[in-house]
Amino acid sequence: MNIEQQTIDDKLATIFKVLSDPHRISILRILHENGHEMTCGEVGERLNLAKSTVSYHFKALRKAGLTNTRQVSQTKLLSINETTFEQYLPHFFDVL
Repeated sequence: MNIEQQTIDDKLATIFKVLSDPHRISILRILHENGHEMTCGEVGERLNLAKSTVSYHFKALRKAGLTNTRQVSQTKLLSINETTFEQYLPHFFDVL
């Protein structure tokens, strides 16, 4: 196996590990359906989860490259990282 393929495999393993949590899949579905940035509080309300719990999941999603986070004052806004999904999971949202 060449280095490029190993790098891709490592990235996919990281992504699949993060996606093994049902809450994270739900967060991605909500972000995708909503179509724009959302805060922890907004997502938490939709899932009936505490803001701290959603923030924990946001961090894992961001580290895996599945989401983008933008800070505005003290508010973090989360959105789908379209590039990652296009490259590694091009039809992911078709099955949600």
